[in-house]
Parts: sequence; structure tokens; C-alpha cells
Amino acid sequence: MANKRLLKRRINLICDELIVECIAASLYGHNRESAKAMIFSAIKLQDDIISRISHPEPGMPAKQYYKALREDFAAHASDINDQISNM
Repeated sequence: MANKRLLKRRINLICDELIVECIAASLYGHNRESAKAMIFSAIKLQDDIISRISHPEPGMPAKQYYKALREDFAAHASDINDQISNM
């Protein structure tokens, strides 16, 4: 991990892209309620991961903690992206 600020910027960028995809899908006539749910889950994911970056678990090596955090974020973001593409 280079630094926390860069990691936060990347997470914000990815979550912003997910939100934009949800808005685009809702504008093209897909189910608006499911698009709203996807937007809410992307915002919730962003808030959760950003707060976890700022407050790492004590007793766990930093490298291991941030690796697990990135993997968790990637899995959730991929899941949201798959749900958007299946709308």
C-alpha cells in the first residue's frame, strides 16, 4: 500500500463510476427501484471501506489488513457491477 490517501482516492473513483453506471441504467429505462438500491449499496460500500481504512484493526499486521481490505472491496464492487449489468 503506497498510502491511505491514494487508496481512498481510488475507492472513491471506483464507487463514483459504479454510481454513474447505475444512473445511466436507470435513465435508459431499466428498473429504477433496483437502480436506486444499487446506488445505495455503492454508497454504503464506499462509506464502509473508507471508515475501515482510517481505523485498522489493532494487532493485525498492516500489510495483511490492507490486502484483505482491498480483496473485500474488489469482491463487493464486482458484485455490484454484475448486478448492474444484469438489470
